[in-house]
Amino acid sequence: MNGHAKILVGLVWLKPNIPRISFHYPAAHTPARHRRRPTSPAFDRLAAMPPAKWLMHWHPNPGATLNSQILAEACGCAESLGGTKDGRWKTSIFFYRPIARETAASGAQQQQQAPDVPRELFGVALHERPGLYFSILRNQRIVLQADAAFPQVMEKLQSYMARVTLNFEGFQYQLGDFYLRIAKCVPNNSETLRGIMMEVEYCPLSSIEKSRAIMLDFFDIWQETLAKKSLPGRFIHVESNFSEFGLSDQYSYQHTAVQYAIWLQQLMASVRG
Repeated sequence: MNGHAKILVGLVWLKPNIPRISFHYPAAHTPARHRRRPTSPAFDRLAAMPPAKWLMHWHPNPGATLNSQILAEACGCAESLGGTKDGRWKTSIFFYRPIARETAASGAQQQQQAPDVPRELFGVALHERPGLYFSILRNQRIVLQADAAFPQVMEKLQSYMARVTLNFEGFQYQLGDFYLRIAKCVPNNSETLRGIMMEVEYCPLSSIEKSRAIMLDFFDIWQETLAKKSLPGRFIHVESNFSEFGLSDQYSYQHTAVQYAIWLQQLMASVRG
């Protein structure tokens, strides 16, 4: 076991009323819903309440560019901390605009958009819930959960059209009670690198507040490990105000969808800028 893994296994919190953080529960004390059963890890996670999750994206230094070497170094950090590769994963996000309808006016065809139709709609297809689709109206602070066929319904109704489609593709790693997923972000049918994303889950806790201190300390150790690579940038986590979307402290898949939608909005704003 390397030095960083030992730190995480043996770290005792100095703050009052905050539990010890470790990568592993002792087997005899592992809560029943976190014990390994003879099924896949994905099945285990779906059977329980979703664990608290942070999304962290790569923020390059001024003048620096994205490249695949950064992704490789990030995966190497996960393995150096004792992470075990646990397969591939893919999540997709979409940016929609309403379809303008043609109307006859003064002998000419004009395009018209219903005034009450939101101008922006984000969609998210999560790797851990392939049968579901999440829609986010950011300005209205609404997040909806629907069947995976929902995009086809919108297409048949000719209500919205996808203008941007981004896929997150990469590997996932298990580090005891943590799950890390590191992925490149590329447009659909393209290999042009648009970003690097990392998901971090702390499986024993679903409360966002109760998991915050543990996530912060894990993030600090991750940044310290990555800093040794002297890469031109760092991972950052942007806090989301989930209460604005009517979401509670107990983490859900809607929380993940909101985090992805906010990141896409920030990416599009930076491109416009």
